[in-house]
Amino acid sequence: MSKMIRRRTAIAAALAAPMLARHGWAQSAGASAYPGGKTVRIVVPFAAGGTTDILGRVVAQLLTEQMGGTFVVDNKTGAGGNVGAELVAKAAPDGMTLLLGTVGTAVTNQYLYKTMPYDSVKSFAPVALVGEVANVLAVHPSFPAKTLKEFVDYCKAQGPNKVSYGSPAVGGTGHLAMEYLSSLAGIKLEHVVYRGSSLVMKDLLAGHILDTMDNLPPYLQHLQSGALRALGVSSAKRWFAAPNIPTIAEQGYAGFDAAPWWYVAAPAGTPPEIVKKLSDDIVKGTRSEAVIKKIRDAGASELVGDAQALTRHMVAENAKWKKVIEAAKLEPQ
Repeated sequence: MSKMIRRRTAIAAALAAPMLARHGWAQSAGASAYPGGKTVRIVVPFAAGGTTDILGRVVAQLLTEQMGGTFVVDNKTGAGGNVGAELVAKAAPDGMTLLLGTVGTAVTNQYLYKTMPYDSVKSFAPVALVGEVANVLAVHPSFPAKTLKEFVDYCKAQGPNKVSYGSPAVGGTGHLAMEYLSSLAGIKLEHVVYRGSSLVMKDLLAGHILDTMDNLPPYLQHLQSGALRALGVSSAKRWFAAPNIPTIAEQGYAGFDAAPWWYVAAPAGTPPEIVKKLSDDIVKGTRSEAVIKKIRDAGASELVGDAQALTRHMVAENAKWKKVIEAAKLEPQ
């Protein structure tokens, strides 16, 4: 058995363990009556107003409506989401504190930070998937490539690090998506780091940089107007709001999927009955037309999956991004 298979098996077992823990208490009246009219805090590890915050509020509302009690969002920012995730990891495992996390808190941060205040696998009980967003490879109209193939061929012809691209952060989803593509395509680009997508977009529109890999929604109007050109989206399927843009996967990179995603988790040791109740209601909610509309209005897309589906997704994403980060030689900060 290879080290990778053993690692995946270990991760799957660790993720599943909280679901089986404290089985006796799971059958208690307290667990079955959850949340018992109490206020449940959903920690969002990013600032108010962003997509993560909006999705947290969508989840809070649907759980309040379906489960009774009150679910409220608590924004705890810092360290790429680690501050908020740590708070949940160390909270009492009673279902009163939940995390609306990202691919960073679940997977990539552990490879990008020298020290982590929690264990990405062992500190949480996976509850449910919530949503995802596509990244887009967008170029200025002056860039000498109109397709992904032409882009790759051009980068190869120019040589390593002769073509640069902008993204909002080292280790961000745009940066990692481009590193993922680069590793598959056999190209090497220079990464120009900005302090936010708005600055990337400003320079891209002005032609100061000629390409980017970044979250799609803010760029959509400029792609539709022709001010920018899209060469591909990073999601496994074409994006609902831009069905004319081909995926990277369908352009010669089968299986390519670099869509950032969101999920709900509870502290490890939370009774399985509570986890299942939360999971069932979130899955039900994210399948409803009203909730799907809210998620899409926020620029994301619904990603339906129960606790077991989330566990499998985390295992697969961990294997993928660990390999990408190692290949890119990104040093933990």
